[in-house]
Amino acid sequence: MDIPTTDFVRAGSLEELKAKGRLVVHGPHRPILVVHDKGRVFALDNRCPHMGFPLDRGSIEDGTLTCHWHHARFDLASGCTFDLWADDVPTCLAEVRDGEVWVRPIFGYADPAAHWCQRLDDGLAHVLGLVIAKAVHGQLAAGVLPPDVVRQVALFGIQNRDGWGVGLTILTALGNLLPVLPEEETYLALFHGARRVAADCDGQAPRRRRVALASRSDLATLKRWLRRWTTVRHREAAERTLLTAVAAGASPAALADILLAADTDRAFADGGHSLDFINKAFECVDLIGWGHADAVLPAVVGQMVTARGAEESTAWRQPVDLIALCTEAAAELPDLFATRPNMHGWSDHAALAQALLGDDPMAIMDALKAAIRAGAAPTDLGRSLAYAAALRLARFGTANEHADWETAHHVFTYANAIHQMLKRIGTTDRDGHIEAVRGVLHGAMALYLARYLNVPPARIPGDGGEPLDDLPANAEEIRVALLDVFDRQRQVDLAARLVARHLTLGHSARSLIATLARALLREDAGFHAYQVLDSGVRQFGEWGNTDEGRHILIAVARYLAAHSPTERAELQTADIAQRLMRGGELHQDTHDDRKHRTG
Repeated sequence: MDIPTTDFVRAGSLEELKAKGRLVVHGPHRPILVVHDKGRVFALDNRCPHMGFPLDRGSIEDGTLTCHWHHARFDLASGCTFDLWADDVPTCLAEVRDGEVWVRPIFGYADPAAHWCQRLDDGLAHVLGLVIAKAVHGQLAAGVLPPDVVRQVALFGIQNRDGWGVGLTILTALGNLLPVLPEEETYLALFHGARRVAADCDGQAPRRRRVALASRSDLATLKRWLRRWTTVRHREAAERTLLTAVAAGASPAALADILLAADTDRAFADGGHSLDFINKAFECVDLIGWGHADAVLPAVVGQMVTARGAEESTAWRQPVDLIALCTEAAAELPDLFATRPNMHGWSDHAALAQALLGDDPMAIMDALKAAIRAGAAPTDLGRSLAYAAALRLARFGTANEHADWETAHHVFTYANAIHQMLKRIGTTDRDGHIEAVRGVLHGAMALYLARYLNVPPARIPGDGGEPLDDLPANAEEIRVALLDVFDRQRQVDLAARLVARHLTLGHSARSLIATLARALLREDAGFHAYQVLDSGVRQFGEWGNTDEGRHILIAVARYLAAHSPTERAELQTADIAQRLMRGGELHQDTHDDRKHRTG
């Protein structure tokens, strides 16, 4: 089929093009570079795909176009780059008719979604931030749904790293947040998640495939085996056992139970990271589909079997043997749950949380036992622990060393993970899943050990009728002020006050969460910041806009404010990619401007 001539615009005469070697066509479209080289005419986007520098200022030699800013080189005929960090230059059709050069200023692909899917794979494989950002933007513009982008990146991460890592944790945390993010933050979230997965896989050995056992033992046997192999640190045996459970059709709840039982045989393993990663692996499968469970879940086994338990730490043994306390309490759990009232609606979560913040580890254990006797289910214990851990962050004293934020953070994200896993198990069977509740006992002792972080405790704004009238009352003004706070260092307390002001006035919690997400996504944030926001949003969902919910988001805001601002280099990359994809010019100066400056 002939291409309609009305789609073309005149670039100039062939004689003029031959004389000058190149012309730039301006108009309502993006600037187009037209080149005559070795008897042929080529038309390309005039903006270097790396940083948007005008390519007409570059040089052409032997069919190669070189940008003079960062010296990216491109095949003139196809626009393909010789330097992968630069990405390819889009090209368009050029024709010569009766001595006149015409170009068709349409840059596109027959299947844009497929094109940008391939480009995302390229960017991930070579850790190319700009390519990743453009590919994410291109997929979204082509109508690809955000969960589909998460799936592509997650499967890349699973296949190209032999074990779960921080990149997949960040991707999953951001994937969890997608439903509350506006469009602009969705792009940034997917970019950050993909970029961190790519960095996590860089230089790593790919995953080695293992297969399920040919037999199909019952779940009770597989559970015992998995605990045994984890205890003796036999990774291959543990992975094959887990794969067998998946292949046998075990439910997500049953899989959560057997993994949690094996992991909690060690107390607070790897400072809580082991259990947190297990929870994130389950959440990742929730996001990308349970058809990928056999690929995703075994990825956590490597860390689980090699993790160091808190029982190997002096702090957990002296001056009080916290491991012995946990072991004794765990031995009582079967009888406690067997005699627990068969009731629903136990609601003393806040009171239990306050007891968990106490200074006496034995009293803390007694409070947990008393809660079970009063009707608390495992999920109730997890919820109370998570709220208590959030209070550690909300009351974190800024006189502590900055690194101490991470101690409080680890307890909070661990507590959220055990709560989410207990919810996933979700059994009403009084005799089942007792091992999993050990995770609450371990979390309570980790919370106890972090008590010094609240000496003295920071005040929580809004409590006790504290006036906040010196702050804006308008919701948008509060959110603008909050973002301004994250532009400056050491604004922990002001960030907390603004969050309290927003919530006590009854403004939209969803818009506040979106603002906190925006504050995070513009930073070159560390791994823990993503975990804190994800965990905080999860736990806020348990309470809503109550005093407890307010405390949780205050904890999140204080942590984020303590770690802001950063260089924001990744935000610049994302912004450059977005402007290039939208056809904008990053360099607006014209020939006349240059002449004026040099004249």
